[in-house]
Amino acid sequence: MTRSADVFDSEHEQVLFCHDEASGLRAIIAIHSTALGPALGGTRFHPYSDTASALDDVLNLSRGMTYKAALAGLDLGGGKAVIIGDPRTLKSEALLRAYGRFVQSLGGRYKTACDVGTFSADMDLIARECDHVTGRTVAHGGAGDSSVLTAFGVFQGMRASAEAAWGSTSLDGRTVGVVGVGKVGRHLVEHLVNDGAEVVVTDVWQPALDRVRDELPQVTIVDSEAALLAQPLDVYAPCALGGALTDDVVADLGAQVVCGAANNQLAHPGIEKSLADRGILYAPDYCVNAGGLIQVADELEGFDFERARQRAEGILETTRAVFEAARAEGVPPAVAADRLAERRIRDVSRLRSVWLP
Repeated sequence: MTRSADVFDSEHEQVLFCHDEASGLRAIIAIHSTALGPALGGTRFHPYSDTASALDDVLNLSRGMTYKAALAGLDLGGGKAVIIGDPRTLKSEALLRAYGRFVQSLGGRYKTACDVGTFSADMDLIARECDHVTGRTVAHGGAGDSSVLTAFGVFQGMRASAEAAWGSTSLDGRTVGVVGVGKVGRHLVEHLVNDGAEVVVTDVWQPALDRVRDELPQVTIVDSEAALLAQPLDVYAPCALGGALTDDVVADLGAQVVCGAANNQLAHPGIEKSLADRGILYAPDYCVNAGGLIQVADELEGFDFERARQRAEGILETTRAVFEAARAEGVPPAVAADRLAERRIRDVSRLRSVWLP
């Protein structure tokens, strides 16, 4: 395999290319930093167009996990893995167990969990070959679906955003547009409806929309992201894949607040300034979507849902702190969040910069 020179130019500690011909496994594990502790991050199973696209995604996602863990106050580093292929046709016990052996080979420097395309039952299979798995099913002593607290944390971040924008943490009467109502987005919609918000949703997968229609008939469903963006929104919540905030989206966006669950929402550097220049308050994605990480990290101690929920509730205060730092330093919230995360890594990282078991 020819590897991009970008791998060797990146700031990552380790990148592992995994291949098991018998099961069809092709995967990449990226460890960005273990300065605060072992790297924890989910395994994404996705039909990437090519290996280069998968590599770009895993490098970006793993870096985001470092910042997410640091800002959330966890003693964990950042890592991520991607399995290349369509999970609906390629996923099998043999493939997941082969992948588990690659994770095991890292000796605990990387701990894996669920992400897009993987579920708690998949983690149980991986764990048959690997000691470094979290996000397992409740039947196997795990936390179960981490999307529950991911959505709860995003809701807390949205409450802090509403407070900063309009003086109240309530979303009552506000119109929120949610793009992506899969594992996380659907739970977020429930929180918003219960808080009195008017909610508009869209998704590329019709069964996800059908489920929202059946469970929450008061929600407005539109057939495309363009149609959603044309609505008179107060809050725009990207909850699908990354790169949602492009130059065109920001130029057309009518919402005053952006706060969603998707990772790596900024399509390129400079988008955060474009948002600020237009007076749009952006809640940094890795700040508000840390609830799932908090949940699976709690499992490493012996999972207690109420304890994890209380920790995820702290995302409200963390988001407030990001907004306050942004105001005090005269920078966009995305820059302020990076600075706060980097400060913690610098101040409390171990004397050795690389974690070893």
